[in-house]
Amino acid sequence: MPTNQELYVTRPYLPPREQFCKYLDEIWDSYQLTNHGALHNRLQAELSRMFDGNCVTLTANGHLGLDVALHVLDIKGEVITTPFSFASTTHALTWIGLTPVFCDVKESDLTLDPDKIEEQITARTTAILPVHVYGHLCDVGRIDEIAKKHGLKVIYDAAHAFGVRLDGKSISTFGDVSMFSFHATKLFHTVEGGALVYTDADMQRRFETGTNFGIWDYAYNYIGTNAKMNEFQAAMGLCILPQLYTLIEERRQITKRYTDNLSTMKGITLMSHAVAPNVDHNFAYMPILVDKESFGHTADGLFSILQKQRINCRRYFHPLISDYACYNGRFSSSSTPIAKKAAEQVLCLPIFNGMDLRDVDRVCEVMSDST
Repeated sequence: MPTNQELYVTRPYLPPREQFCKYLDEIWDSYQLTNHGALHNRLQAELSRMFDGNCVTLTANGHLGLDVALHVLDIKGEVITTPFSFASTTHALTWIGLTPVFCDVKESDLTLDPDKIEEQITARTTAILPVHVYGHLCDVGRIDEIAKKHGLKVIYDAAHAFGVRLDGKSISTFGDVSMFSFHATKLFHTVEGGALVYTDADMQRRFETGTNFGIWDYAYNYIGTNAKMNEFQAAMGLCILPQLYTLIEERRQITKRYTDNLSTMKGITLMSHAVAPNVDHNFAYMPILVDKESFGHTADGLFSILQKQRINCRRYFHPLISDYACYNGRFSSSSTPIAKKAAEQVLCLPIFNGMDLRDVDRVCEVMSDST
């Protein structure tokens, strides 16, 4: 992309048109558009291999995946989660009458702080819903230990963490189930879409029927919803999946260029520094924290400066979910001060496959000139 063009915080990756059209020909030949067609089943099998053989249930989108997971695991009462996330995480809970209990995050990577989880547990707590923020992994070992100690389910919101591995293992190994989002803006996408990934094969029938009105072998033994992935979505996924590690490497180079340019800039904290050495990261986002006292501008101020130069960023995640107007009076963001400070300072810079490294330099030059 030429450096004089408008930049957006992200841009969907599209595979070569002719690759997608080959899958369209298969759909036209089969006349099957949905309901576990050949492409759906092929993508499900290939994803299972990528997730170290764990079970995969494909969904129409990630949010519906969370809905299905909460219903199938029979989550009741209170769920400990983070306010520093996209709206979907909390909305999935409140939409079905569950009570979110917000726990603060770690300053190092903005994921749920395991040191603060147990103090939030009550007799009504049934689950923990942590988020792998920007692909930075939660302390999965400690969270799972806490959950086992108190008899709680763990549902990981892994919407940002596709392709991330810990000590060489799939992150879907941890907890009871992980939800992945395949939205168009994600590193790997199926236009819209998502998946539930889990290790307990005995739960596969329940998760599968949960996405299909509760139907299994034409019998209605469960109550379910309609969350199935269709063949067109699966076709896009089959086109992109073989390119995954090439896409990750390209984003790694973009992240490195940002890091080289910004690592010594006063008042800017790079979240890319939070990547642990035993984690294979996906470089899906380029978040920074802006300290007004040292940098000279707030995150909102820098947002406006960049926007005037046709560089569009996003305040992922601002405001905190606990400060949303729809939850007015229900929560207090002051109870999670680290998350609140992060929400005030965060700004996500443009990063997408196909981004010219000269455009990275342009973003950084505008930031430097603003100080």
